[in-house]
Parts: sequence; structure tokens; C-alpha cells
Amino acid sequence: MGIPALQAARIGAYLMKQQLSGRKRYPLVLMLEPLFRCNLACAGCGKIDYPNEILNQRLSYDECMEAIDECGAPVVSIAGGEPLLHKEMPQIVQGYLERKKFVILCTNALLLAKKIDDYKPSPAFTWSIHLDGNEAMHDKSVCQTGVYDKAVEAIKLAKSKGFQVSINCTLFNDADAEQTARFFDEVTAMGLNGITVSPGYAYERAPDQQHFLNRNKTKELFRGILSRGRGGKAWPFTQSRMFLNFLAGNEAYKCTPWGNPTRTVFGWQKPCYLLGEGYAKTFKELMDDTEWDKYGVGNYEKCADCMVHSGFEASAVQHMVTNPIKALAVTLGGIRTEGPMAKDISLDNQRPADYVFSGHVDKKLAEIRATKPAGQAKHGPRVKITRSTGTGEAGPETIVAAE
Repeated sequence: MGIPALQAARIGAYLMKQQLSGRKRYPLVLMLEPLFRCNLACAGCGKIDYPNEILNQRLSYDECMEAIDECGAPVVSIAGGEPLLHKEMPQIVQGYLERKKFVILCTNALLLAKKIDDYKPSPAFTWSIHLDGNEAMHDKSVCQTGVYDKAVEAIKLAKSKGFQVSINCTLFNDADAEQTARFFDEVTAMGLNGITVSPGYAYERAPDQQHFLNRNKTKELFRGILSRGRGGKAWPFTQSRMFLNFLAGNEAYKCTPWGNPTRTVFGWQKPCYLLGEGYAKTFKELMDDTEWDKYGVGNYEKCADCMVHSGFEASAVQHMVTNPIKALAVTLGGIRTEGPMAKDISLDNQRPADYVFSGHVDKKLAEIRATKPAGQAKHGPRVKITRSTGTGEAGPETIVAAE
């Protein structure tokens, strides 16, 4: 597997401590979004479409340290937006490393060559490069040509400087199993330390709502991919084998949204990284006041097709801890890609979707405007991005403010 031995050992010890203490809900990975500003406008995201007053917001170094001190997760995954646009990012990464956390810095890699010397290699630090497949697949996903080539160059550069490098790959309903398997072969040959893969989730604000996978298509796609890679053993996945087993339809997990709590410029996001239906001021408030049973597959319409790592990796890890013999058998034997699938959770009693996201945006705008007079919003250098046309092809360029 692509998980370093040190990381596996320390996270394993953390998990056993939580289990022995009888703690029902605990975090595994802090999902940090210190800004939403980005230099791409991917069709499956939509975060760049926030109003400028929100895109100009940043979590400070102190706020980022408070977030990990509050929740105590052993791993921090820093996303966005594009984290390398944050001028304090080197200090934020170093602050987490000094707290003995494992840090995964997710980036589209467009700025990596310029910024890489601000960081030092460490066994606890990993660059996670966004790469949604081969050149055609990825450039379509990010709605701009040439991005795949820049990402590959960045991978080679980071590896040459001694960094741990992985990729994060999101797959949509136009993904082809054979093509994706070949892509995994190619990036593995580059000497990657790991691959994180997940089916796409239908963000409410994403410009393209037509290419997200439903549950059945997700299972079929991953069975097709994993069957071409010795049940997944051919590639260095930085995920538990039980999560991959779930993606292949061999398990039916309920999600564990508190396993990957999310801190953004809005606050602690309720209930999870993918749904913003409320925000808490503190991690304790998030854990104590979120109505967890209202969400998840079978409980809420918006969750019906979700099989994303941020919701289900923690579920898989808990299953692995409580069923080590089964987990070992899956690890050694590979993921089963034929035969009957596990019976999925019924959707008969799920509550209908409640579309409240715009209200939170309006509330945040009101807070910003109440503390900063009009005309005093921060503007930095201008960054060129390419807007999605909804077809996967590049649209007209737009200039936005960055750091």
C-alpha cells in the first residue's frame, strides 16, 4: 500500500486509543480549506463562483493552528481553492509538522515550481497533486488545456527534490475503466508514493451537474478498474483496502462525516466536507450540535449517490479496526471484482433535499460587510482562470484577484 509505515503505525495507535476509550465519534483527518480562491475553474467544483468578498477571505495561521488543536486529528488535508495562493501556507504546513501531524497539501500544481523551495521534505509531508486521469481526461475535468503536462512536470520536480508525492484523482461518469487503469499504471511508473481516488460528488454549486456518478455506476466502474490491477494490488493507494472494497460494491457502509471534519472561512462545516448546511464556531459545537442522524445515505436525498472518501474512508477504517482478519484477507487477496454485490442501504425513508446553501453565503457576506466598509476589500495581483463551458472545453478567460 502507499501509506508510509510511520504514518500507518501512528494512526493505528490513535485509532486503538479512541476505540479503547469508547469514544463514539472522533476525527481522523482535518479537512482544511483556508481559502476558496483558485486559479482554475473546474466544472465539477464551482467554488471559484463565490462572490469576490468571500474569495478574498483567508484563514490566518493562528486560525489554522486553532483548528487542529481543537479537533486533535492525526492528519491534516489542506485543500481549497488553491492552497498555494495563500501567502502563509509554508508557515501553516510547518506549524502542523511541529505539532507532529501528517500533512497532505493538495494542489493543482500550477504554482508548484514557483513555490516549492518554500517547503522542506519530511516523512510527514506529502504533496497531493490533482490529476483526474490522463491528459485528455484531466484537461477536460479542469476545463483548460496544458494543465496535465504542468502537473506531471511538478510531480517530477517534487520527486527530484526528495518530497513524498501522491495524486488525488476524482472520477466522473464518463470515466473508462480500461483507460483509468492504464493511467494508474503510468503514474505508478513515475514513482508516486500514493494514489487517492474517489468518485465525484454533485456539489450544488458545480457548473456541470450532468457527469456525477450514481452508486451503481460507481461500483461497476471501480470493479472494472480494479479487475485490471490485480484487485487494486498493482497500485499504491493511500487509502484503506476496505474503502476500495466498498467502492467495488462489496460493502455497504453508512458514512462517518465526523471522521473528516471540515474547517473553512465560514467556520466548521455541517455536516461534512461535501455539504454546507450550517457552520459551527468551534469543533465542540460541530460535534455536539450537528444532527448527524439527519444525514447520510438512506437519511437524506442529497446523500443518496455519495460514496466519497471524505464520508466513507473513516467508516472503512473503523470496520478494518474491528474486523482485522477480514481486512487482512482483502489486503492480501485483492478486491473482489465479480459476483454479487452487498445489499445497499434503502432510500425509501430519506428526507427530501433542503437547499439552504445560498443563505449561508448571504450571511457570510453580511458579516464581511459589517466589519469592512465598502471599497476596502483586499485585492492582490490579478490571476487568469478559464471558465467552464459545461462541456469540458475551455471557455472565455476571466481575471480574478488573488494574493
